[in-house]
Amino acid sequence: MVSRTELWLQGYRLTTAEILYHMPDHPDLLQTYVWQEFDLAPRFPELKKFLDFWEANLDGKLHSVSVASTTLVTPAELRAADVSMALH
Repeated sequence: MVSRTELWLQGYRLTTAEILYHMPDHPDLLQTYVWQEFDLAPRFPELKKFLDFWEANLDGKLHSVSVASTTLVTPAELRAADVSMALH
């Protein structure tokens, strides 16, 4: 299993998608679902895999998907601490 730090260093970003879909029993009503995972921008293979699963296995027809993605740590920001302090 790959750690989050290794994913960050490989270029993965924390990605959040707001998915609007039509409710199966009431197609005129929209429901929202928030998906969050580490993914590679700008292609977002993990999100695409999830949306493919959604379309193949779930009844709610997709309406729209809004995506936000940000880097948490870049290789240049990862460094050892110079000092250690203790508070009592």
